[in-house]
Amino acid sequence: MSDAVSPLASPFPALPAIAGVTPRIARAGYKAWGRCDLTYVELAEGTAVAGVFTRNLCCSSEVELGRRNVAQGRARALVVNAGNSNAFTGYRGREAVEQIMAQVAAGLGCPADEVFVSSTGVIGVPLPKDKARDGVAAAMAAAPCTWEDAARTIGTTDTFPKGAMATALVDGRKVTLAAIIKGSGMIAPDMATMLGYIFTDCAITPAFLQELLSEANRRTFSCITVDSDTSTSDTVLAFATGAAGHAPLTGPHSPGADAFAAALEDVCRQLAHLVVKDGEGAQKFIAVSVSGAVSDDSARKVGLAIANSPLVKTAIAGEDANWGRVVMAVGKAGEPADRDRLSIGFGGIWAAREGQPLPDYDEAPVAAHLKGREVSIEVDLGLGTGRATVWTCDLTHGYISINADYRS
Repeated sequence: MSDAVSPLASPFPALPAIAGVTPRIARAGYKAWGRCDLTYVELAEGTAVAGVFTRNLCCSSEVELGRRNVAQGRARALVVNAGNSNAFTGYRGREAVEQIMAQVAAGLGCPADEVFVSSTGVIGVPLPKDKARDGVAAAMAAAPCTWEDAARTIGTTDTFPKGAMATALVDGRKVTLAAIIKGSGMIAPDMATMLGYIFTDCAITPAFLQELLSEANRRTFSCITVDSDTSTSDTVLAFATGAAGHAPLTGPHSPGADAFAAALEDVCRQLAHLVVKDGEGAQKFIAVSVSGAVSDDSARKVGLAIANSPLVKTAIAGEDANWGRVVMAVGKAGEPADRDRLSIGFGGIWAAREGQPLPDYDEAPVAAHLKGREVSIEVDLGLGTGRATVWTCDLTHGYISINADYRS
């Protein structure tokens, strides 16, 4: 975790315990830092699991094995290493992951494919097997920790620990969701974000949990960007212990399915926003809302083109209402757009409508809006009913400083 805290930081929430979930932490020493860097979460037998993973073709062995293991639908443990991504490490990296899986499986008496491993940090350095072995042993023997401890432990360049919760009423029973996430840079997912973990006592089949997580991801994690770089390690996993005691959710028509789906999406959105608010060097949280597109997917792509534009992001950092840069970003998105139907605004104030600057446009209230910590950009393409909102942050000198010094 970084010493300097983002001005957009949120206090860590009071996350409740989840029946059947026990987090622990230890120090493996993957980097020369004096803190814990290994989080271990033990899960009750029969826990359902679902996951979404990076589409980066140079992904880590953790992602490859996680994608394989999630298909069988059950989980008994999660291990998260911080300080070493173990990506681009060939057979040595894979052997280190398989060693962790086997070690935990032996301790719990479960199949190795019910143990999920994630790693985050520097790319290209194999995860040291001796440190991993000793760290896992220490974590499995450690006393249970708080969710905040677990969230701090998985951080790298993060400036604050991130957590979220929600509840839902499912078939007359209260169901609780608690979640933690890490992520600050290398954020431009096409599936999820850096490393995020959602825990719930809901009873739900793995297949339906996967369906709901994938859908929630499409509208949350896949709508954020910090720097347009998709990580080699991006993973979001959802674990459901079933301890709430209601009839298992099997599909959209199960009693309470809508309520649980809404709570899951709420948690995912909270986590996604927290990652953007901790974007490396971020000073402003930016929401880009696109309407009038030919489809929702097209609107999302246009929104991401705006959110990923260095010219737009630096203009917002400089509190400059340069809407011409938004015009540029819309035009380069590769999606249907018509210059003469395009409308652009900031903070709910239109600067241009249907391809023309408004004659009575007053920049003063827009300039005042841009001085705030939360900024909105509105775009209406005037072509259809498609709409989407994506979230990003500004681009400042702080981003350069953090990444220029990352490996030191």
